Amino acid sequence: MAKIVVAPHAGFCFGVKRAINIAERISREDKGKRIWSIGPLIHNPQEVERLRKKGIEVLETEDKLNVGDTVIIRSHGIPPDKEKEYIEKGLKIVDATCPYVKAVHQAVERLVEEGYFVVLLGERNHPEVIGTLGYLKKAGGSGIVVETKEDLEKVKHIERIGVVAQTTQNEQFFKEAVGELALWAKEIKVINTICNATSERQEDVYELAPKVDVMIIVGGKNSGNTRRLYEISRSLNPRSYHVETAQELEESWFDGAETVGITAGASTPDWIIEEVKKRVEGILK
Repeated sequence: MAKIVVAPHAGFCFGVKRAINIAERISREDKGKRIWSIGPLIHNPQEVERLRKKGIEVLETEDKLNVGDTVIIRSHGIPPDKEKEYIEKGLKIVDATCPYVKAVHQAVERLVEEGYFVVLLGERNHPEVIGTLGYLKKAGGSGIVVETKEDLEKVKHIERIGVVAQTTQNEQFFKEAVGELALWAKEIKVINTICNATSERQEDVYELAPKVDVMIIVGGKNSGNTRRLYEISRSLNPRSYHVETAQELEESWFDGAETVGITAGASTPDWIIEEVKKRVEGILK
């Protein structure tokens, strides 16, 4: 019988659990009112759909908002000027921003106050990064988003650099980028804002992926942290696959497999992980 190993830190992190709990509480307290989340509450389409059935709709265009509506700020946060705008429109604001994301905002404000040019290591179109840039703007600072090593060339001339990271950044890229910047800048201050949940999930993959025949990574295709887990896994084990649901699993992936590893991104609910595990068990029988 083939062996299935589920990584110890697979699934929801603290910030996501907190956002889901806040949303479920609001769905009960404000029942009958219109409740919106600013973009998907978390990056998992199946969980977002479950919340929609509880009355929480994803806001796609702002012209749908009416005075008195409830608006949930998702775990990724939003720019402060956008939050101010919603308050001025007479909306009820419920802040479900992850505390670790708030820590990035505070770190950016501190670096600006100390006179550093801010380098934010992250995905420029990710909602967390967009929100953080809003705090950089509010603090009156200058900075840049660095997504690839090539982007680092843009800051070669800067003498005083302050570095922060998107909370779900790949640790290896963080180390490499900081190492490069340290060679160029006269002064560099690094605030490691990668959250523990990200580190733990990435370490699980480094540990598990080389030891199993097949590695399955479960989570939203729109989830940055899940995508990074897949990229790490693929670099260690070519038989690595990223799925959102159990239905996407293909039997041919498991031909001759004696050990299968499963992990999941920080926005993947337990019920989806369990469905994937059961489906793998069924294939391996």
